[in-house]
Amino acid sequence: MTINMINFGLTWTDLEGVHRASAVAYDAASGERQKQRLEDAGCTDVELVEVRPGQLPQPKA
Repeated sequence: MTINMINFGLTWTDLEGVHRASAVAYDAASGERQKQRLEDAGCTDVELVEVRPGQLPQPKA
């Protein structure tokens, strides 16, 4: 049986309008928790995006 690990990263816009991206990869459950924390802190455009192993998301332009 093969188990496929799917990695996720986060992108968001902080309170000062700066586009940010996570510096770590998350599994789905951890990513959803971090997404909620960012939204609760007032960040906007928070997105959980799938990334390949060893790859991280880029901040939006």
